[in-house]
Amino acid sequence: MAEMKVPMLRIAPVLLLLLCTCAAAADDPALPPANYPKIAAQAASFESFVPPGWRLERSVSGDLNGDGRPDAVLVLRDNDAKKFIETRRESMPKFDTNPRILAVAFAGDNGGYALALENHTLIARTDDPFQQDPIDPDGIQAGEIAIRNGTLRVTLGYFGGNMGRMTYTFRFQNGRFEMIGYDRVDVTRNSGVTSDISINYSTQQMVRKIGHISNDAVKTTRSKLPRKPLLTLEQVGDGMMFQPVGE
Repeated sequence: MAEMKVPMLRIAPVLLLLLCTCAAAADDPALPPANYPKIAAQAASFESFVPPGWRLERSVSGDLNGDGRPDAVLVLRDNDAKKFIETRRESMPKFDTNPRILAVAFAGDNGGYALALENHTLIARTDDPFQQDPIDPDGIQAGEIAIRNGTLRVTLGYFGGNMGRMTYTFRFQNGRFEMIGYDRVDVTRNSGVTSDISINYSTQQMVRKIGHISNDAVKTTRSKLPRKPLLTLEQVGDGMMFQPVGE
């Protein structure tokens, strides 16, 4: 294999950016540890699931377990003033590093709600003021929590060297939330290369599209994934770090 030679004039700006980023990170204080309170198993209203000192950041309602009653998906967020970090940057004097909890509450037969899901990892704690908040609805790559066709959809947006969004689709079946779909749209900003991937885990079908922002030409490939047990929402882990098998 021939040795790849990269001109130093191209490397220098990258090294300078890395050095500046590391220096800025070193100036920022360490993050206070995240603490997750115990959430009630039952509540008269979905607002009552919010622990003391936390806030209800977002909520959506819809039937997720097929009983015809509107369930609730909640994004709970700590409201600790100590976790609003001084960044020493005039454009963003403070950055919210408070952790989140993704919760699902099923509507009861006679009113009230029962906690069906409590997850701390899919929407990971934000710790970098240079990165977009993954579920910011007003972000350059908007995030979203939604219920569609009886499924829970979580879209995480990102903007950095690459920009795009990932959408996880979960269906409540077998007594748990199983991932039946994964979709990602990605743009490499310095090259303009676009990459779309769509996976239907129920049918083991994967479609990948590669293109460029400068034209409409797209290369599409389709493949069949091996049959494996569906991952649960908890097994996905950090939604920003997940890599689908077969990609």
